[in-house]
Amino acid sequence: MARSRIEFADLRLRPHYLWLKQWLLLTAGDFSKGDFNSMTVGWGSFGTMWNKPFAQIVVRPTRYTYGFLERYDSFTLCVFPEPFRKDLVTLGTKSGRDGDKMAEVKITPKASTLIAAPGFTEAELTVECRKIYSSDFEPARFLDARIEKQYPEKDYHRVYFGEISAIFGEPQYSVNDKE
Repeated sequence: MARSRIEFADLRLRPHYLWLKQWLLLTAGDFSKGDFNSMTVGWGSFGTMWNKPFAQIVVRPTRYTYGFLERYDSFTLCVFPEPFRKDLVTLGTKSGRDGDKMAEVKITPKASTLIAAPGFTEAELTVECRKIYSSDFEPARFLDARIEKQYPEKDYHRVYFGEISAIFGEPQYSVNDKE
């Protein structure tokens, strides 16, 4: 299926379904240097902040991808069709610290259009982002006590806001879909 550029204002998503059920592949690093890592994520958001379109992600400091997010200024979020679900499970449960997990999956990294972090040939949606803000979660600021139960190891996430630089996707992700 052909992927074309989608303006943020024309992006059509089911965000809760996307994060909770379909998942996204977060990739940070530099494709041209071959220095990047990917992990499957299920928590985040899309919206507008500081008059800019953004994607917001959270990553625990214990994750290997965390170091790539700290060293590089960009990341991608990619959505894949159902046949790639097993690959997303592998990329979400294995650490790049322990070996080449990309060699175990059937997806192909490729250069992004505006940022250093790669996208993937098989993705049906790719969101290219440049980091604009990060902050650590402070457990004293949790207003719902149930949130603390998500952190038995006390490994609180760092939140990253990425300004969306470009979006490429299949027609179903655009309000201009003619099908």
